[in-house]
Amino acid sequence: MSAEQVTGTDGFIIRQAEERDVPLILSFIRRLAEHEGLLSEVAATEDVLHDSLFVRRQAEVLIGELHGAPVAFALFFHNFSTFLGKANLYLEDLFVDEAWRGRGLGRAMIACLARIAVERGCERLDWWCLDWNEPSIAFYLRMGARPMKDWTVYRIDGDALMRLAGSL
Repeated sequence: MSAEQVTGTDGFIIRQAEERDVPLILSFIRRLAEHEGLLSEVAATEDVLHDSLFVRRQAEVLIGELHGAPVAFALFFHNFSTFLGKANLYLEDLFVDEAWRGRGLGRAMIACLARIAVERGCERLDWWCLDWNEPSIAFYLRMGARPMKDWTVYRIDGDALMRLAGSL
């Protein structure tokens, strides 16, 4: 995917992040975490992000710019569906500056991700949303997303992850 003018939103450009954007990406991550009340959980550093995004290429980032100023970002990666037998896209984070919400920028970012998914032969775009985030839930539903009500997210991390890894 190359940078492109998103129709319907004057001056809004979505482009792939470059190495020079690592400080900006970390800034967006921190602002998202602050919005979610989770800033204390951010352990990412510029070095870690650079390694993950541009050396190991474990994820990709889109930057949304309005009249040349960065106002949105989306971090995503491929996951795999054994039932479909193919990779799909997983949206880890989406953030639009509060001052610019409600103007179609978030929708443009997700539409761009949908286009990438289709171009790459994916059949799904998945993400999680915090249960209390009613504005986001309403936004996603308006775009045609559907909640996966029969699924529960599980996580093993920290000491439990280390114990389990050492149990073999």
